[in-house]
Amino acid sequence: MVPVDTLHDITARTFASDNYAGVHPEVLAALAAANGGHQRAYGADVYTARLQEVLQGHFGPTAVGYPVFNGTGANVLALQTMLPRWGAVICADTAHINTDENAAPERVGGIKLLTVPTADGKLTPELIDRQAHGFGDQHRAQPGVVSITQSTEVGTLYTPAEIAAITAHAHGLGLRVHVDGSRLANAAAALDLPMRAFTTDVGVDVISLGGTKNGALFGEIVVVLDPGATPGIEFQRKVDMQLASKMRFVSAQLLALFEGDLWLRSAQHANAMAARLSTGVAAIPGVRITQPTQANGVFAALPLGVADRLREQAAFFYDWNRATGEVRWMCAFDTTEQDVDEFIAAVARAI
Repeated sequence: MVPVDTLHDITARTFASDNYAGVHPEVLAALAAANGGHQRAYGADVYTARLQEVLQGHFGPTAVGYPVFNGTGANVLALQTMLPRWGAVICADTAHINTDENAAPERVGGIKLLTVPTADGKLTPELIDRQAHGFGDQHRAQPGVVSITQSTEVGTLYTPAEIAAITAHAHGLGLRVHVDGSRLANAAAALDLPMRAFTTDVGVDVISLGGTKNGALFGEIVVVLDPGATPGIEFQRKVDMQLASKMRFVSAQLLALFEGDLWLRSAQHANAMAARLSTGVAAIPGVRITQPTQANGVFAALPLGVADRLREQAAFFYDWNRATGEVRWMCAFDTTEQDVDEFIAAVARAI
């Protein structure tokens, strides 16, 4: 048996996911500081109260935050409360709610997902119209929400103008707009804009704002921008088993990220490491970058068989499309230049 005090040496940094990274030291310090004394439970604590003020600073005076345990819970809770029981969500076919949440929106939320194929993970008003029909037809699930991801599952970014066009079109059809923002910080860092510039200011109704992928131990938050968009959310959060009794420990982490600039510093670093990685591997014959590297993910196609050799020789990562040799490499707040340069060299050797 391996001694517990050596376990941290077993797994080197990988390029599998920003979820693989540990907890940012400043977040750990905030958790330790929040551990003293007693606080009221279920969100009636001083940390959660302060978090509301911080969120309003980022997203405007109407923003209200509902901390939850994880990203899937945030998405399901947000979408459930934005829809009637017979409602449906229009999303890209690559959306996390469609591909990586084990049908939780359908199984837990009872929500029909109306998916649209996209070339770059991004919806447009024209693509939305492929599924925005059948209103009033009792035989079809009724479209009620458009859900987009920023940054997308393939690492691309929506501009504020693109999101404004989506929200205007959706609202014109009577639809709400939800943003899966598990990597919203990376989008803001890449766009060099405050988060509200491509959410509140362009008409987004609700955000699932991520913490775990940017240095938190656990915890995300549903941020409601339009107070009328999520009736009963405080009750539904309890029904969905996403109401933490010791909520101060979720809120303290999110405060550590968003009260200052830790969220931005961490995202900027992860993005910079992805750019370094993308530039380095693109120069290797046989590697083809398949999507623009705009945030902290690099998508590339490798010759068949190379990915398996690379995982054996260097670091673990996931196939995106095994049939075509496309892979995904993610960078995190703790990815170093040395990590990147050594991995680039390993790619060259494997090829």
